[in-house]
Amino acid sequence: MALDGKLVITCACTGAETTVAQNPALPITPEQVATAAEECRAAGAAILHLHVRDEKGNATQSVSRFKEAIDAIRKKTDIVIEITTGGAVGDTAEERLRPVKELEPEMASLDCGTVNFGDEYIVNDLPTMRAFAEEFRRRKVRATLECFDLGHVYASRYLIKEGLLEAPFHYGFVLNVPAALPYTVENLSACVRALPDGADFTVMGIGRASLPAQFGAIAAGGWIRVGFEDNVYFSKGVLAKSNAELVERAARIAHEAGLKPATPDDVRSYLKLRG
Repeated sequence: MALDGKLVITCACTGAETTVAQNPALPITPEQVATAAEECRAAGAAILHLHVRDEKGNATQSVSRFKEAIDAIRKKTDIVIEITTGGAVGDTAEERLRPVKELEPEMASLDCGTVNFGDEYIVNDLPTMRAFAEEFRRRKVRATLECFDLGHVYASRYLIKEGLLEAPFHYGFVLNVPAALPYTVENLSACVRALPDGADFTVMGIGRASLPAQFGAIAAGGWIRVGFEDNVYFSKGVLAKSNAELVERAARIAHEAGLKPATPDDVRSYLKLRG
């Protein structure tokens, strides 16, 4: 893995499905998200995975709302901003892709297959993936290739073979989504073995899998994602006080493993971001 001796920590501070009822500390407004980003950067996060909400707190792919959040974040911190194109259940492909077209962020997620999402599902067929990859390439946006299942890793390789993506390749394994691929050491290992040569990866354990997945990521040579999108608890039955508290623990785990958190500039250099 590149970045020898360093670990990249991403924080997904809001998400599309998490509610204030589940954790009152959930950042909703652009200013709240910016404050969370600043705190998470200080705690050791190098990347912020960004969803935004409207005035009523509902998930939205509004370009103006993304711009408002990004502008607020940029006033406070140099953290790398990775916007979502996964959006929320029910969003159309065009709605999900519009912020990439109009804002041209440094990074954005690119879902690599259709997936069950509890009782619902999110559609990402191969033509949709190709359209997203073409837009990313056109606008020099680095993709995080989000894979919710083993087959998604192999689907992503079509995009690479067809020249729609350029190295370095960065993957995100989203494990333990209800009705999708659970987090286990064996499942993570299978995903890692399926990667193209030279690819790096971030592991995202959803719900109770969050902490085991962090240890698994380090053992497998990967990176870590934490945050309220993935898990609102610090321990069983104990709500996390903030996203930064989760980042702080991830940074402690990294230090215990002899690693130190990578900086945003480390990530920009390694992933060849536009900056």
